[in-house]
Amino acid sequence: MQRTSRIAVMLLAGLSSQALMAQTAADETVADSMEIVVTAQKRSERLQDVPISVSAIGGDAVRKQRLTSADDLVSKVANLQLTSTVGDGTPIFALRGVSMSDYSLNQSGPVATYYDEVYKGNFAFLGVALYDLERVEVLRGPQGTLYGKNTTGGAVNLISHKPDLGKVEGYLNLGYGNYNRHEANGAINLPLGETVAARIAFTAARAEGWFRNQLPGQPDLNGTREYAVRGSMLWEPKDGTSFLLRASTSYQNPRNYGIFAAPGPDGVGVGLYESLGQGSSYFRTGIGRRQIESNYTPRRRARTYALSLTSTFDIGNDLSIVSMSSWDKGRLNFGEDTDGAPNKTLEIFYGDRASQLSQDLRLASSWGGPFEFILGAYYNREKVFNTTDFGIFKDADIDGSGTVDAADCAAGLPAACSVANSFDQLKHSYALYTDMHYDFGGGFTLRGGLRYTRDDGKQKGLRSDALGVDGSLIATLIPPTTLSFKNDNISGKIGIDYKIDRDRMLYASYSRGYRAPSFNAQAFFDPSEASVAKPETIDAFEGGAKLQLADRRITLNLAGFYYLYKNQQFINISPQTAAQTLVNVDKSRIFGGEVEFSARASEFLSVRAGLGLLNAKIKQGILSGVDVKGNRLSNAPSVSANAGLDITLMDDDAGKLSLHPDISYVSSQYFEGSTCLACASQAMRCSAGISTSSEAPSPPRSGART
Repeated sequence: MQRTSRIAVMLLAGLSSQALMAQTAADETVADSMEIVVTAQKRSERLQDVPISVSAIGGDAVRKQRLTSADDLVSKVANLQLTSTVGDGTPIFALRGVSMSDYSLNQSGPVATYYDEVYKGNFAFLGVALYDLERVEVLRGPQGTLYGKNTTGGAVNLISHKPDLGKVEGYLNLGYGNYNRHEANGAINLPLGETVAARIAFTAARAEGWFRNQLPGQPDLNGTREYAVRGSMLWEPKDGTSFLLRASTSYQNPRNYGIFAAPGPDGVGVGLYESLGQGSSYFRTGIGRRQIESNYTPRRRARTYALSLTSTFDIGNDLSIVSMSSWDKGRLNFGEDTDGAPNKTLEIFYGDRASQLSQDLRLASSWGGPFEFILGAYYNREKVFNTTDFGIFKDADIDGSGTVDAADCAAGLPAACSVANSFDQLKHSYALYTDMHYDFGGGFTLRGGLRYTRDDGKQKGLRSDALGVDGSLIATLIPPTTLSFKNDNISGKIGIDYKIDRDRMLYASYSRGYRAPSFNAQAFFDPSEASVAKPETIDAFEGGAKLQLADRRITLNLAGFYYLYKNQQFINISPQTAAQTLVNVDKSRIFGGEVEFSARASEFLSVRAGLGLLNAKIKQGILSGVDVKGNRLSNAPSVSANAGLDITLMDDDAGKLSLHPDISYVSSQYFEGSTCLACASQAMRCSAGISTSSEAPSPPRSGART
């Protein structure tokens, strides 16, 4: 198993003036942020009134603390982790130890990501999104009732500012940082009459790569080069009726991330080059931790398009209908120099092209009485094309002819070959759901809900070929194969909360989460690798308290939980044949808790802190022929903590100066569930003599913004 520890400290300062920022609305105060309103339960509610564990970060805090990508949320939210295996802007979240071990581009993780309530399941839909936000909500625990499948661990919801009918306003932020980072973001809000308003927001950033490439003529890696634009239009033709249209696009094309590979005892190449008389394997000597010698340096290209329409109708009798219609299209292509070396031991290209249509329709009551309900229906159609190309020892002259050509692949397969697979994937999801609560009086409220989901999927035309370096076909390793699944699931929740008074609440609940079946994208060498994993489920028991003290100057939220995790999906590598299949680990157990604290010491100083504790272990399962009972789950550190200050040094007509120092800590964690390998690329890395190192460098934080 591989593990790592991380501790990060950053000091951020922001200076704004009227000459630089045209913004008529005043910044949110700390007190306002403590009274933040969320829609975690598909209703607008005060954060402290929501009887689940939710972390919310207001838009003003997002700007001041320079949260520029979803990766930055990890340092602010207790028990939230992430893996950026496929690069910046495409986070794979882990929440309370519930994570994903197969990072194939066709997969959807168990912690769902939503943009303005639209589910973004595939990596190609994510793109650049953390700009002009009203707030970020992180919902811990299964959200199987209102949110549905693939929320076994929870959900992350990014909510953008919507147009304001009342005023013309705008802002512009410009920044410069180390690694020659330039960035700009802003927005303008324009009323277009009494019933129509529009808002346009953008962000753009560019920075040199911080992983310095020591090969002559090769660019530095891990750079930044991206932009995004979002347009919104709000129409309120009459009281109780509104239409909110959002359209956005984003593009990223930096040099891709670099791989810090620690060569094994025989080097990267495990002696093959020596045996062929082609020099020596690579041992990574004489260079620093933030230096690399990489020969494969393509750009990482990610393009997204998104369109959504939220329609709200008041139909009388304090009932409303909300319709959420959306369309997404995205493309993600990148090449990875997996060996982290100047030779061609292992180079991988990943391609993902996806589109989706979704419709959520719900009826909600707002009677103001003891009983309230939400009744809804949901549909999603996702279409994906996926391709992966493993280049294995593509510089190895196997037959000794003096040149590397198709004959070398035929003689040395898989060495001197590209092993490429591709397939189309189509999934449909249908759901009916309800959520309700009843106030018994005396502070007690009973809550519950159910969701029925039907999923079907088809993986069509899965094929894997061995190709020579010239692209000629040498062998078909997996002939065209089609797989499918159908699955029905019922998930739900029941809970009770007790309001001691307006500022203090206790709650307890049981819920069940569900992650849909998945197709194996790591099928390359044998037809037996074509496989479908069963759905995952979690039975979750949770209790907590939400408290505001000292005239609401102090907020303290506590939560504890116990999970029974069944059928977590893992890549399995057969010790007999090395075939890679997607399987399920039978049972795991997770328990832990969170403490979140904030205090407003004065008008100019506030304090915030969070602590997450986890104990996550496999109780029953076999991976790669190994009994993994008792092993810790991956991406589940025992301790995560964060703390920060918000200090206002100056706030007058001349401008505003504020400091926002932060510290975050994450204890050691595993990135594999067993001594087996986590994915096909990792398997190839080890066969090539490369191992992941806990000494891999952390990315530096780019400088302060003006």
